[in-house]
Amino acid sequence: MESSIAGPLEMWAGLECSVNRVGSRYFDQFQRTRHDERLDDLDRIASLGVRTIRYLVSWERHQADPSRWGWTDERLARLRDLGIRPIVGLVHHGSGPPDTSLLDPAFPERLAAFAETVARRYPWIDAYTPVNEPLTTARFSALYGLWYPHCRDDRSFIQALLTELKATTLAMQAIRRVRPDAMLVQTEDLGRTHAPPRLRYQADFENERRWLSWDLLSGEVPRRGPVARYLRKHETEQSDLRWFAENPCPPDLLGVNYYVTSERFLDDRLNLYPRSLRGGNRRHRYVDTEAVRVLEEGASGPSELLPQAWERYRRPIAVTEAHLGCTREEQLRWLLDVWRAAKGLRAGGIDIRAVTAWSVFGAYDWDSLITRDLGSYEPGAFDVRSDPPRPTAISGLIRSLANGEDPQGPEFDAQGWWLRPDRLTAPPVRLRSKPDELSLRPPAQEVRDSALPERKLLILGEGSLARSFEAACRIRALAHARLTRAELDPCDAVAVEKTLARHRPWAVVNASGFHRIEASEADPALCRRENVSGPVTLAAACAALKIPFVTFSTDMVFDGLLERPYREFDQVAPLNQYGRCHAEAEKLVTSVCSSALVVRTGALFGPLDGEDFVSRMLRTLRGGHAFAAPEDIVTSPSYRPDVVHAALDLLIDGETGVCHLSGPEPMSWAELAKRCAQRAQLDVSAVQGRAATDAGWHAPRPQRTALVSERYFALPTVDAGLDRCLATFLG
Repeated sequence: MESSIAGPLEMWAGLECSVNRVGSRYFDQFQRTRHDERLDDLDRIASLGVRTIRYLVSWERHQADPSRWGWTDERLARLRDLGIRPIVGLVHHGSGPPDTSLLDPAFPERLAAFAETVARRYPWIDAYTPVNEPLTTARFSALYGLWYPHCRDDRSFIQALLTELKATTLAMQAIRRVRPDAMLVQTEDLGRTHAPPRLRYQADFENERRWLSWDLLSGEVPRRGPVARYLRKHETEQSDLRWFAENPCPPDLLGVNYYVTSERFLDDRLNLYPRSLRGGNRRHRYVDTEAVRVLEEGASGPSELLPQAWERYRRPIAVTEAHLGCTREEQLRWLLDVWRAAKGLRAGGIDIRAVTAWSVFGAYDWDSLITRDLGSYEPGAFDVRSDPPRPTAISGLIRSLANGEDPQGPEFDAQGWWLRPDRLTAPPVRLRSKPDELSLRPPAQEVRDSALPERKLLILGEGSLARSFEAACRIRALAHARLTRAELDPCDAVAVEKTLARHRPWAVVNASGFHRIEASEADPALCRRENVSGPVTLAAACAALKIPFVTFSTDMVFDGLLERPYREFDQVAPLNQYGRCHAEAEKLVTSVCSSALVVRTGALFGPLDGEDFVSRMLRTLRGGHAFAAPEDIVTSPSYRPDVVHAALDLLIDGETGVCHLSGPEPMSWAELAKRCAQRAQLDVSAVQGRAATDAGWHAPRPQRTALVSERYFALPTVDAGLDRCLATFLG
């Protein structure tokens, strides 16, 4: 291999900017993330330390609304002022304005005309991606029928791909008439298809087809092999292919987009999968599934795939998209693993210029391949569900990598799920005679020294909340330890100090406390000891050692007189002893510990507590008895694991202060019980709405304590939580 490449690996940024069409409707990610409305988003990007960004000047949007140019003028001028170089895209998973499509012969010339308009308006821009991922877009639009024009045949797929590539070539010719040195940064999803011997022929075809965009742009027309036969079989005009040989437009830089789902496995064990997933070709039936979930040796990863692109083209490479929709520490692990793989390859002589954090402001509905408006959001460096967008821990990682630092936080002590044995969801298949080390594993010198003491999250409590944190940490591969009250009394300052000194946790979660509202009225001293003295003692000890601290509060701190849901900064005015103790604890904890996060919740239900409201209701109805539930008390029910996972994300993000974590639907306890009974297919009429006092609730309670957050987002719906709860409870 050649000598190492001089200079550092760069960190770039990108915004998810698809303007895809489904039927007659456009799904615009700039609108969904509200980037459209925030000029200061560009300053947020600059704060990350990146100096190159992938940015869209959408053909669809400017054609539909010429006033859009003013918006674009302002954004590009701001990028220029900030010293950030844009790589401008023109079509991102799109099909053009409504009067054209990927099958329209006029598409290339029309895009080229738009490209020249952009180049003349912004002559200082020197890098373009006229069409993002043309092969992927052609597959989704013309082979799978997911996006417009919704075709499902090979000839349409080929036509759509050739249209996009011709448009790219003509667009670059038009741009270079204005800016002769303009670079073509051509992106494509670089995956790999794996298969058992019986399906190897299909994998060979798909693995050759993945290069087709870059090959044709480079003037290389397939003349033999499975792709050449495929093109001939579907009557591709030779003149259409010769056009690329006569008009080469090789990429100046290969933009490799790599996701955990990029690598596929063709599994012919049909009995392992639902019928809805079974497909195939005309010769064999199989399921196209994620390789990482099936292969014993794991996916190839960028350490193996990037060298393949380098050997084939010998052109500079950038990873132009690296993103994972998952919990926060897994998002961090994924980006860092891709960065380390690229850095190692660059040190070995492969000309990899950058890794792109994608997407800085997250993305909506990619879990349905942006075919539906479901509101399913994956945060990025910033979480746009807060206003203004809230920086996540990914921001800190990007900033560190851009500054040449190697992060060593506790979230990186474990491997990502794509490297762990529990990633497998089907009986594993081994394709290599001797499994290699998994390609995404970071270089040995960059793995944390195993001789260092393990950094753990310390969880205090024995109840359902503490056990839910323990379960979440196991799922997320976060090292942890849980101490019960018998092992540590949170009110004993000396014991707390000794315990923290012994464990040296990276954070402490207080999931203990006295949670019986009625009993709190009868024994206020006990309530205050457990719900005030304990949290404050822990907070003070954590503050002394500069340890982040999380504790929990309740919607009972409010009086219920507001007609709207309560926000974090609304005035507290508790009506009962339980609420008064928590209100006092909130004030004291945040005053003695600046790194404390206080999470307020409403009603919690979940699979680990047989004594919570939902569990008691289910047992009663299944036993054939009626169940009385208050209909005059309104709360914000939440599935306990959802609260726990959100709290862990906030902890990793470094959030402090008071934050509401609750479900999005205010409802009475009676309504919650009826909703649960209905979803469990039990007798809804057996749930009897009562006044709170008639249901045995005698402590003073606010009538309406629905919560909403100004800092965070609403948790998944009650129905979604109930379904998961019932799946566990009913077995």
